Amino acid sequence: MALWLVRSGKDGEHEARFFSTNRIYLTWNKLRADLSVAKSYEDIRKLMAATYPDDPPRRVGNWAGQVWAFALDMKPGDLIVVPRKNNPLMAIGEIAGGYKYDPAEPIYRHSRNVNWLATDVPRAKFDQDLLYSFGAVMAICQVRRNDAEKRVRFMAASGWTSNPVPLLQNEKGGVTDSLSDELGVDLDRLGRDQIARLITRRFTGHGLTRLVEAILQAQGYKTYRSPEGPDKGIDILAGSGPLGFAEPRICVQVKSGDTPVDHPTLSQLLGTMQTVRAQQGLLVSWAGFRSSVERERPNQFFHLRLWDADDLIAQLFKHYDNLNSDIRAELPLKRIWVLAADAEDF
Repeated sequence: MALWLVRSGKDGEHEARFFSTNRIYLTWNKLRADLSVAKSYEDIRKLMAATYPDDPPRRVGNWAGQVWAFALDMKPGDLIVVPRKNNPLMAIGEIAGGYKYDPAEPIYRHSRNVNWLATDVPRAKFDQDLLYSFGAVMAICQVRRNDAEKRVRFMAASGWTSNPVPLLQNEKGGVTDSLSDELGVDLDRLGRDQIARLITRRFTGHGLTRLVEAILQAQGYKTYRSPEGPDKGIDILAGSGPLGFAEPRICVQVKSGDTPVDHPTLSQLLGTMQTVRAQQGLLVSWAGFRSSVERERPNQFFHLRLWDADDLIAQLFKHYDNLNSDIRAELPLKRIWVLAADAEDF
């Protein structure tokens, strides 16, 4: 059995289709031929070269490898992992059938059926070496390092608890170079995962509320933070102006657990906003949100914002220079420049 990384588009634009139809798809728009006629990688490479004659051979060869994996190499029973693009979650599924071709579909011609085991596993549940492998920029690739497939199966059978392995050693006794067996890595995603792990260690429990308060203060808000313990739905109150009396007035609820927040928590915050006469609310959930909460985004757009781990880290980056010195000492970050690699070139 194998474990495959499958992406739902560069911007996650096909994610909803993946989950609503219980399928994964090849989304190369020009690829209209029935791939079931191919019997080998060479057949796929010739087909891709004919379909994309103006693209560089290296790029076409890489695409051919991914298409071959989807059409010919994946097997029923193999696991797939789909990183969720717009929130810090992973979807895990099991291939449930062979390659299918539908010529009537304008985009989704090439598919495979999937049994989704979970679509909202927090990234924080996975060990760093697995997250590194899941950061490969290719749309489709097999993940082999450190018994990844066995470990993900263990996680699925044990409520998504991790099963780490020791770092592999090379013949000289050193740690194996983690870059040696992946073709291109999303360094931005890797960096955010490392920062997320540091936040998890240093701002546990009520500590995450302290970090959120520091970010709001860096934005210029005057704040009140509830003491640790029962807070009756109020973790932070934030207001504008010299004393915090001006609008907007924000009621904040912070959830630091490893389970995505569901609708009752959202309803509690909306009720608390009315009690304290706050015009706006901010719900922060380190582990992200259930679909029942996500569906409320447009309905509550003028009243509420939802921050998951990625949103919080984005705000941390944006306001880092204005954070108080204690927070910056606990989260020592520096900016770096890296080449913005085009995923299509790998």
